[in-house]
Amino acid sequence: MAAPPFSQITSLLLAWSQGNADALDKLVPLVYQELHRLAHRYMRAERPDHTLQTTALINEVYLRLVHGTLPQWRSRAHFFAVSAQVMRRILVDFARARRYLKRGGGAHALSLEEAPALLPGPSRDFLALDDALNALAAVEPRKSRVVELRFFGGLSVEETAEVLQVSPDTVLRDWRLAKAWLRREMKKASSR
Repeated sequence: MAAPPFSQITSLLLAWSQGNADALDKLVPLVYQELHRLAHRYMRAERPDHTLQTTALINEVYLRLVHGTLPQWRSRAHFFAVSAQVMRRILVDFARARRYLKRGGGAHALSLEEAPALLPGPSRDFLALDDALNALAAVEPRKSRVVELRFFGGLSVEETAEVLQVSPDTVLRDWRLAKAWLRREMKKASSR
């Protein structure tokens, strides 16, 4: 099946924002494959015995988006950025609950090189990265959003620029600086 035009998705998102339930019914099949790809990317970074499955993650995102406060969607990129953020929150909450239940569960500090946000390959710990991203957000919110959108959202430089309403050059500069900052913070955390 060919990908629907971005404008069709954006039109349906705008209609959904205005309360049109039929638009949501038409939108779901158009965005499902991309949401599945995004969720699968997240789940690949989780441990092999993770009990949450890709489809369950998509369903949880759907429930939170449909039953939460409805954002005023601006574009397809905005929708996927919010969806990625919701997926990240779900997985972090899941990991925190699991760690809490195991009273620490042998959680270890994670170096930036092991973190899924900046380098490919599986990782077992979203918590260290989440903590570092939250610390970055406290001092440089836009740089934190760039990491979130680029890695977690899978958005291109141009789509990230659109969501953040900045230039692509600014996104690239923020991306480079955020990686260096996260590398330093995660190294400090692992030496504690």
